[in-house]
Amino acid sequence: MARIDLLKEFLEENPNDSFSRYALSLEYVKLGQLDDARREFETVRDNDPDYLATYYQLGQLYMKMGLRDEAEKTLRDGISVAVKQRDSHTQSELEGALESL
Repeated sequence: MARIDLLKEFLEENPNDSFSRYALSLEYVKLGQLDDARREFETVRDNDPDYLATYYQLGQLYMKMGLRDEAEKTLRDGISVAVKQRDSHTQSELEGALESL
């Protein structure tokens, strides 16, 4: 829990810190707190749509939660962001995840 508490402290100081919020999301996933993870990933996506790593993780989370349509849309949105950023590696990962749906 210490990691979560530390990340929450960082976010109190800077609520727009996408990295800390993304890391908090991953911690919630590890603990099986999927609703909390979803809330935090969605906040990153909504506040910082260019934070590319969020799309893969959020897509995977949606699949874990049985939300196939949301997963597909999220992965497609992430592919668009990856193309815009010319990040072919992440684009490939997102396309692979989309194909596995």
